[in-house]
Amino acid sequence: MSATSTAAPADASVRGGGFRTWWGPLLAMAVVLLWFYAFEQRYGAGRTLSAFDWIWSAWNDENDFEHGPLFPLVCAGLIAHRLPRLREAAASGSAWGLVVILAGALLYAAAYRTLQPRVAMGALPVLLWGAAWSLWGWKVARLISFPLFFFWLAIPLPSFRQATNGLQILATVMAHHGSALFGVETIVQGTEISSAHGKWEPLEIAKGCSGIRSLMALLMISGAWAYMARMAMWKRVLLFVTAFPIAIVGNALRVTSIFVIAEYGDAKWGRETWHDWSGLLLFYPFSLMVLLGLHSLLEGGWPWRKGARRELRRVVVSARPEHESGSPS
Repeated sequence: MSATSTAAPADASVRGGGFRTWWGPLLAMAVVLLWFYAFEQRYGAGRTLSAFDWIWSAWNDENDFEHGPLFPLVCAGLIAHRLPRLREAAASGSAWGLVVILAGALLYAAAYRTLQPRVAMGALPVLLWGAAWSLWGWKVARLISFPLFFFWLAIPLPSFRQATNGLQILATVMAHHGSALFGVETIVQGTEISSAHGKWEPLEIAKGCSGIRSLMALLMISGAWAYMARMAMWKRVLLFVTAFPIAIVGNALRVTSIFVIAEYGDAKWGRETWHDWSGLLLFYPFSLMVLLGLHSLLEGGWPWRKGARRELRRVVVSARPEHESGSPS
C-alpha cells in the first residue's frame, strides 16, 4: 500500500505539472528564437529585415497571401483545442527531441548563410517541435505536430505562383462552359472572354480571378477542419485534399456568375461590385457547405448529432439483492 500511494503522486506530478516545471528552458529557448527571428536582420533586398519582418511583408495581395496573418492564430487555436489532452500526455522528455532541435538549427544556419528567409521560417516549426519532444515526450510532440507544421502552408513559395497561369486557363474554360449552361454565349481568346452578341465589354480572367487566393485560404480552413474532426485519419486526409477541387469549382461558379449578371443584368455592377463581393457571398458559403456535406457523408451523419451521440451514457440496471427487496425470507 505504501509503494502504491507514493508512486501515484509522482506520476500525477509528471502529468499535471510537466508544463510548469520546465518554464526555465522554455524561457531560454523563447529568448534565443526571438533574437534570431525577430531581431537578427539578415534578409530582404538590403539585408534589413528579420525573418518575422520578411514573412509579414510577404503576406500581401501580390503573393496572394492576404490571409497569411491568420495562420499563427489558427495554429495557436488548434494547440489550445488540444490543451487538456496535452496536459494529460505530458511526461518525461526524450533525447530524440534534441536531435530534432539540432536538425532545425542546421536548417536555420543554412538559411542564414544563403540568405533564404523561406528556409529560416521553415525551420521554426522544426525547432518548436523538437523542443516539445525534448521537454514533454513523444505523446505531446505527436499531438502538436500538425498545428506546428501546418504553418508551412503560410510560407509563400515563388514556384507556387506559376500555378496561377494554369488556374487562369482552367477558370476561363470552366466559366465559358458554365455560362453556356445559363444561355450565355461567350467567345474565348486566351484568358479573355467576351459576349458573342456584344452585350458587355470583354472581361479578362486576371491572376486574382484564377482562384489561387481562394485555394490557399480554403486549404487553411480545410486543414483546421480536418484536424478537429473526429474520424479516421484517411477521412481527415480526404477532407483536406478535397479543398483543391472545391476551390476550383467554387471559383468557376463565382466567375460564371459575373458573366451571367453581365448578360442579363447590369454589366458594370457585375464587373465591379459583384466581382469584389462574390468571393464572400458566393465562394465561401458554397465551399463551406460542400465541406460540411462531405464531413457528414464521411462521418455518417451531421457532426453535431454525432457529437451528441458520443455524450450518451450507458445506464446499467442491476437487480436488487433478494434480502433488500422486502420479500419474506
